[in-house]
Amino acid sequence: MSASITIQCKCVWLDRNARFRRRYNRDVGPSQSVNDLAAGQMALDAGDWREAQGAFERYLTVDEAPEAFEGLGLAAWWLDSADVVFDSRERAFRLYRARGDQRSAARMAVWIAWDTAAFRGEEGVAKGWLQRARRLLEGLPPSPEHAFLAARAAVFTLLDDGDPEAAETLAQEAIGVAQSIGAIDYEMVGRALLGFALVTTGRVTEGLRELDEVSAAILAGELTDRVLIALAGCYVIGACDRARDHGRAVQWCDRVKEHSRRWGLRPLFAVCRTQYASVCMWRGAWDEAERELTSACDELAVCRPAMTTDGLARLGELRRRQGRLDEAASLFDRSAGHPLASLGRAALALDRGDAQSATELAERHLRKLPVANRTERAAALELLIRAHASAGRKADLSRAQAALDELRRIAQTAHTSPLLASASLAAGLISSATGDLATARRELEDAVDLFDRSGAPFEAARARIDLASVMEGLGRTDAALADVNRALEDLTRLDARTAIASAHALRDRLTSSPPTESVATKGSTGGLTGREVEVLRLISNGLSNQAIGERLCISEHTVHRHVANTLAKLDVSSRSAAVALAAKLGLL
Repeated sequence: MSASITIQCKCVWLDRNARFRRRYNRDVGPSQSVNDLAAGQMALDAGDWREAQGAFERYLTVDEAPEAFEGLGLAAWWLDSADVVFDSRERAFRLYRARGDQRSAARMAVWIAWDTAAFRGEEGVAKGWLQRARRLLEGLPPSPEHAFLAARAAVFTLLDDGDPEAAETLAQEAIGVAQSIGAIDYEMVGRALLGFALVTTGRVTEGLRELDEVSAAILAGELTDRVLIALAGCYVIGACDRARDHGRAVQWCDRVKEHSRRWGLRPLFAVCRTQYASVCMWRGAWDEAERELTSACDELAVCRPAMTTDGLARLGELRRRQGRLDEAASLFDRSAGHPLASLGRAALALDRGDAQSATELAERHLRKLPVANRTERAAALELLIRAHASAGRKADLSRAQAALDELRRIAQTAHTSPLLASASLAAGLISSATGDLATARRELEDAVDLFDRSGAPFEAARARIDLASVMEGLGRTDAALADVNRALEDLTRLDARTAIASAHALRDRLTSSPPTESVATKGSTGGLTGREVEVLRLISNGLSNQAIGERLCISEHTVHRHVANTLAKLDVSSRSAAVALAAKLGLL
């Protein structure tokens, strides 16, 4: 049994069978109080949290021993009784200190650090408790407490500070200590965190090797500590989500769910299921994602209120994809400074046609992420590239290319289909914005194929819309219609309203013009693309740039770029002159 949850009770002379007999025969044993302490430990072993709480409370009426307070704190932790958790563990900490038991006091300090972050969201206080534990363990021989401290510090460093390289060092420390004392549970938790950190740095293949070893050890029954088994499973799911290896994440979420339900580990599964919901979103199971997120948020609001922001931010992303933009904005606001909410606000600005705000928010998000945090940076880079390409100015496209260079490096190192798809999509958007439609077609076709292979219908549908727009510019109207119709099938099933509106606008434009060769191939048109001709037609109807953007579901900045390109190609100085010349050419 791991030292992190094993109470150092006064009745260590009892073997397991005798202790279980005492659970049903309280008259057996040296004293009623010792019986209660043993009964409390047996109840913890059996997962009977209320029985454990009662036994420890009875013992404490006779003797205020730190072991009993520690046991009561653990039982209350399972029962989500925050006040009892803090009171019991802080009293256990003081009593262990008074006894001179530095290791046990450090163990309590690590638990209190975890509790402070989970129940109260007080990151600074939590780190203070970790430092206290570190000080207490200085100079002591390696112990489970050393591994426990290193593992918890790795979690804070990876998930709160966003520093995977420092987290990797701490995870290695936890593994080394655990191996030296034969603590397999802590070794596997350390390896799960190591894999998580490696995946975050973009070394996905190396990280997945560590995670697969952890998975095998859990399945083989090598781990016995219920908390650490569930934590290791959660880290595996989190790493798979970050690497976008959603098939593996689904398998592990099912196992963690089964383990959590069997032993009543409700808080642990509530955290894992928010990550699982993102997997459901990716795979197009939006109804299931909504059920998981709303249930998780409801549970965490009761038991771990400081941990609700992750679920709220992910629910906001689901609402954004559904086209329920006001609800998404509200959920992102409720998520405070959560990184997913920060990225979500940038995506929301782009959905609303505000490329400048989207760019600023995406750049701000990236400034918070270390360059080593590669897999987390990928989504922000893709969004930034889309925003720059939408704006279309030369300076924007230069910055978009720099972002693409970084995204390509991340994708090539990770070499997973979703990240390769993301890089191809971004490259296609830039090529389209610069007018290199042949290259844009190839990149966007690759993106569609890779997203399809990854089982990501929403991402594939959006890429098909981008591809259809390029095919329109190439004069391949039939192919463009086929792509947009396929996209509409998937988007309609998902009920993705914003994307559906964009697809309908494109289809209406395609069906309103005869399927002829691209105007760019006709010398009499001055080389205008199909989109530029469409913008010119709307100008002739008296529409402003803003109104044209709303009609075509593109940003005002993009309209401005099309107008500027049109004036240059037609060699005229005003919109009215461009309309007059276009009329002569028979384009209107």
